[in-house]
Amino acid sequence: MKDVSDPYDLFDAWYAEARKSEPSDPNAMALATATADGVPSVRIVLLKGLDRRGFVFYTNMESRKGAELRDNPRAALCFHWKSAKRQVRIEGAIGPVSDAEADAYFASRPRDSRIGAWASDQSRPLDDRSTFEARIREFDAKFPGENVPRPPFWSGYRVEPNRIEFWQDREFRLHDRLVFTPTGPGGGWAVERLYP
Repeated sequence: MKDVSDPYDLFDAWYAEARKSEPSDPNAMALATATADGVPSVRIVLLKGLDRRGFVFYTNMESRKGAELRDNPRAALCFHWKSAKRQVRIEGAIGPVSDAEADAYFASRPRDSRIGAWASDQSRPLDDRSTFEARIREFDAKFPGENVPRPPFWSGYRVEPNRIEFWQDREFRLHDRLVFTPTGPGGGWAVERLYP
């Protein structure tokens, strides 16, 4: 792994390669959150936006992850691209995306996914699958056609990195690791190589 000064440039290059080589969901990332008292939880979500402000995903804000992010607005992400033998770990604070960003992404989703966002009380108990299917029919009738507005409880979060680590597999477990940490408000990054 060559030394570089900007983690976003390196991520963009690795992500472009992953989109060519990964058989499915190269944008899949593990999202780790924790309760206010530090009990961790992890699940897979999809990266839906990336710029110099951070890494974006969308969810029901009343879900378990939404509650944990409200009470403890920090998270960790992990991309693992097995075919490329690479991993990227990101840690940082959570911030909301703007309403305009959330509206634009929600409108880009297939209609059935938009209806599903209304119908699902994500992470809460469900007595029977038929109850969920009835709610899908209810919201399908409520929002005929393509105009399905974004629910008020559904939006996006941006992980604003304070640490980004790149890991490249090497033979005999002699892996290559670079970690980036911000140097201050000017947008610079300190780079450090780590032992495998």
